[in-house]
Amino acid sequence: MARQSLKDSELILNDDGSIYHLHLHPDQIADHIITVGDQNRVAEVSKYFDRIDLKVRKREFVTHTGEINGKRLTVISTGIGPDNIDIVFNELDALANINLKTREIKEHHTPLRFIRIGTSGSLQSELEVDQFLFSAHGIGLDNLLSFYHKKTSKKTEKLNKAFSRFLSDKALFSPPFYSGTAGAGLLNTIAKNQNQGITLTCPGFYGPQGRSLRLTGPLDHRFLDGITNFKHEGFSITNFEMETAAMYGLANLLGHEAISCNAILANRINGTFSPTPYKTIDQLIKFVLEKITTEI
Repeated sequence: MARQSLKDSELILNDDGSIYHLHLHPDQIADHIITVGDQNRVAEVSKYFDRIDLKVRKREFVTHTGEINGKRLTVISTGIGPDNIDIVFNELDALANINLKTREIKEHHTPLRFIRIGTSGSLQSELEVDQFLFSAHGIGLDNLLSFYHKKTSKKTEKLNKAFSRFLSDKALFSPPFYSGTAGAGLLNTIAKNQNQGITLTCPGFYGPQGRSLRLTGPLDHRFLDGITNFKHEGFSITNFEMETAAMYGLANLLGHEAISCNAILANRINGTFSPTPYKTIDQLIKFVLEKITTEI
């Protein structure tokens, strides 16, 4: 039985045959992909490569592919937020698992490994600025995964029920949410003996993270103080950011592995911010690259 080709409106390609937003061809990405939010951070990662074979830029999506210590790596900027993660993860998966010429899904699945190097704000007083945090789980306060048929694992279903029950018991604001888990292999190598926790992924930086400038919202200090007490299988809710749960959710559904590596630049409980943010990010980049090239 012939496989059905994806329609032009679903799998959108550029005139040169590259995938629409990222402007990449299948042979231009590695199986290990580092994601960063900031376009300028791509070069801050790839400067440590032994060589850079490819540089592609379209919109906020900057991609460098090269090699370090004999391992081929891609680093790509996603921009900020779950909506951009939806674009990047679906298009990278398409490059690996769809024949762009025939528009057919490949019979053999190619798993990818995604490693996010990003910044984050701590929700635990003892997790101070300039430390690293590795996300064992992500809880998304956005609605991205509601647009997909979710194949919920027992692990994520258990976390969903525990978090829902906690919010109800504490009478805290309860937006729609979903959860995802880090790839076990990545967590056991990159994050071994490191700070680990549950990351809350938000669809914005101000109101969705409980910040008040001229507008206030339901995520006030009572919510921030309350959720710091949530614990699940030894993990606390440790930090806020804007991509992790979307990464984990899509990676889980698409059959890939992902891990989010966070440089803690702000502590929301203590009201502090790193005096040396760029140094801390650079230290995290070097830490992750060493782990990728020596242990994975």
